[in-house]
Amino acid sequence: MVDAIQNGWFSEIQNDLWPGQAFSLKLTKVVHEEKSKYQDIKILNTATYGTCLVLDGIIQCTTRDEFSYQEMISFLPLNSHPAPKKVLIVGGGDGGVAREVAKHPLVEEIHQVEIDERVVELSKKFLPNMACGFQSPKVKLTIGDGFVYMKEHAKEFDVIITDSSDPVGPAESLFQESYYELMKNALRPGGIVCSQGGSFWLDCAYVKKTMDGCKKHFPTVAYAHTSIPSYPCGHIGFVIGSLDSDKDFKKPLHNFSPAELENMELKYYSNNIHPAAFSLPRWVELVLYSK
Repeated sequence: MVDAIQNGWFSEIQNDLWPGQAFSLKLTKVVHEEKSKYQDIKILNTATYGTCLVLDGIIQCTTRDEFSYQEMISFLPLNSHPAPKKVLIVGGGDGGVAREVAKHPLVEEIHQVEIDERVVELSKKFLPNMACGFQSPKVKLTIGDGFVYMKEHAKEFDVIITDSSDPVGPAESLFQESYYELMKNALRPGGIVCSQGGSFWLDCAYVKKTMDGCKKHFPTVAYAHTSIPSYPCGHIGFVIGSLDSDKDFKKPLHNFSPAELENMELKYYSNNIHPAAFSLPRWVELVLYSK
């Protein structure tokens, strides 16, 4: 494997996940490097994207653009549920999703399960604007296996958000059909799940495969997407499923006033961006929603 850091640049080169392309950031400092029990962790200061968290050679977030992903993976499912009182977050060790979910006025409890304690500890030290999510009194963090946790907490949650890395290493099992079955069993009636769903620019067939796995357990499934320049192709999607067969994800059940959007410090998500996120290019619709 090519050394990720050369001549003052970090390069994200993953031939299995996105062959034939790479993304590079000029570095100002390598802040921290270590191998945890589960993965390689790097904290990097960059010239143009702020501080960057890298797991197993893949960029997870940068302080320049993280809000796009964090807000969308949180508010798309939360505003599609009539009363998202109790929420489970699987993964999300940087704290960004917890930060966003805690902003929602209807959310009362947030239970988060992260397998790698070192990601949490390093995020608290080097990514405080994301890790501040753990400080909310709504949040209860458990270090452990999300699979085991959900098996022990059946029919408890209104919304389950899976903030995972790409489908390799410790996150690989979070993209399989059995995982959607486990989430279904952990939901209350009418519950909603939302997971990182990959980019249609990279592998539209894989996105469809993920959606098909979700459809085996959820009667309503959709794909939404957002732009985020530090991710491959500057793009990432979300697979969202509901136990409600009549759910229309394009119609948010909660709309925020301009004052509420300002108070919640939302930069990307809005009443207008919610339905727009589910609008897809024609060729993508033909692939993802074909029988």
